[in-house]
Amino acid sequence: MNPKVDTYLENLTTWKKESKILREILTNCGLTEDFKWMHPCYTYKGKNIVLIHGFKAYCAILFHKGALLNDSKKILVQQTEHTQSARQIRFRNSSEIEELKSTIKTYVYEAIEVEKAGLNVKTKTTSDFEVPAELELKFKENPDFKKAFKRLTEGRQRGYLLFFAKPKQAKTRTSRIENCTDRIFNGFGLNDCVCGLSKRMPNCDGSHKQLEK
Repeated sequence: MNPKVDTYLENLTTWKKESKILREILTNCGLTEDFKWMHPCYTYKGKNIVLIHGFKAYCAILFHKGALLNDSKKILVQQTEHTQSARQIRFRNSSEIEELKSTIKTYVYEAIEVEKAGLNVKTKTTSDFEVPAELELKFKENPDFKKAFKRLTEGRQRGYLLFFAKPKQAKTRTSRIENCTDRIFNGFGLNDCVCGLSKRMPNCDGSHKQLEK
């Protein structure tokens, strides 16, 4: 048992019971308990297999290479439409976890076999994503902005490209780019915390709103 996970669980205000049950299941699957990205993470020979996390409406376990699992029970969830590799199993109460205990273990063992086999999800690279014309124009007008954008991690670049390309109207795409210019120059991703108050660093958890009161 990892003491950081002990502290994490004791400080939970929601999903505490459910997270403790999930912890017991995962630690009994031969995985090593770690604490990464501010959440309990379970690894096999140093490779990430699954983590526990909670949201307002549900708690979940997240398989890092869930897209490669057979999902025989059809219970895996793609967290967002742009999530390429990870998949969740979601729970709304402890009873649901207890009912799926054997299934959870089956999925975990399959995830371990995926890791043993060295399999990887074929994901899109940054060059595969559309660069909106409005962003290309911004790059031409401001070469320093283009350099700042290219200095971002691949994941942060992809996040911005998806965000900028989504609106149908050009003026909305331009507005989004302008509103994110300072964040990009400062090296922040679209969902990164910039106020330093987030409890889910580096991700923003909305804590900045208290500064607006």
